[in-house]
Formats: sequence, structure tokens, C-alpha cells
Amino acid sequence: MTSRLHGLYAITDPMLIPDQRLLPAAQAALRGGARLLQYRDKPASAMQRLERAGRLAALCRQYGALFIVNDDPALAQAVKADGVHMGQSDGAVPAARALLGADKIIGVSCHGDLALAAKGAAEGADYLALGRFYPSHTKPKAPPVTLDTLREARDRFTQPLVAIGGVTADNAQPLIDAGADMVALIHGLFATTDCDEIEVRARQLSRLFPVR
Repeated sequence: MTSRLHGLYAITDPMLIPDQRLLPAAQAALRGGARLLQYRDKPASAMQRLERAGRLAALCRQYGALFIVNDDPALAQAVKADGVHMGQSDGAVPAARALLGADKIIGVSCHGDLALAAKGAAEGADYLALGRFYPSHTKPKAPPVTLDTLREARDRFTQPLVAIGGVTADNAQPLIDAGADMVALIHGLFATTDCDEIEVRARQLSRLFPVR
């Protein structure tokens, strides 16, 4: 499944796309070519998360895209997601792997710290996420990461790399050229109430990646 870790990685945000807009916005991103969709919804209740994640999982299957759950391996297991994205809590990757099994994708946030990336790789993470590379609306105080760090990560690690943080269709190409297998977007994709515009943005970004 890791061979499919390539292209536009869309990440939901309940502030930008609340429940009534979640599915239409996600579907617009998938129509535009998003190859991965991550459900990220920290304020929701457990019941809301289960219901919303289930609907998104079914939608991703319809479009042949991978569905990833943010920071909740149990929810990923419950909705038969393709994987989970984890932060840097101790033991996150091994615990998620023990629950989900060898055939699920586990991604890990590494910020700009290649020691964290090495730790994630050693623990069996399937992809490594680096960033922020540009000013970010979602995490404005996150320390910036340089293209040189991304290039060094590409030289050091065989795992697919995700570049995140302030990415748009206008600034994504240098990240891809530096070795990013995927670019992840929240605000740059979903900060509009127009689903047609979401699809246009997704299509612009998807076209930046070589066809596999």
C-alpha cells in the first residue's frame, strides 16, 4: 500500500469545513485528484468522530483514495481506515502497529527534526511528515523547515515524505523538486465555501505530480 503514497494529501479541519460541509468538501478534493484524505477533528465527540470517519472512509473507497485518521488508531480500526497519522507521543508508532497490523499505513509527524524522522523510520513508520515549510494558518507558531532539510531527509530515508505547512498550488513545486512524495494541505485547499474552487485547487496541485 505504501506504493500509493504519492500526490495530494488533503487534511480536513472542522473550523473550515464543519459537519454539514465535510462530505461535499472532501468529495470535491477527491474529484480534483487527492490521493489521500486525513480526517482531523479534535473538538468532536467520540460518537461524532465515529460517524464522520465512517462516512469519509466510504467516500474514499468510492474514489480509490487512501483514508487516514489523525492520532486515533482505535477509530482507524473501527472504520476500517487505510491507516493513521500519529504525533510524537512516546510509543505512538509501535502501539498503533500492534493494534492495526502490518498492512495498515502509519505516518508520523517529524516537524523539522531529522532525529525524530530517524526514530519514526526505525519504529516502522510508513511515511514521514515534515513541516511547516511556509507560513501556516493551522500552526502559525510551528518552527519553519527549510528545503535543505527536506533534501537531506530525501537522501537519508527510503520512506515516502510528506511536506506540510502553508502549501498552495503556487509554492508546492519546490517541495516536490526537493523530494516530497506528497504535499499535505488544510487551509490551502479547504479555506473556501465553494466546492468547485476546492476541486480546482486540488486539480492544480495533483497535476504537479508525475503520473505513476
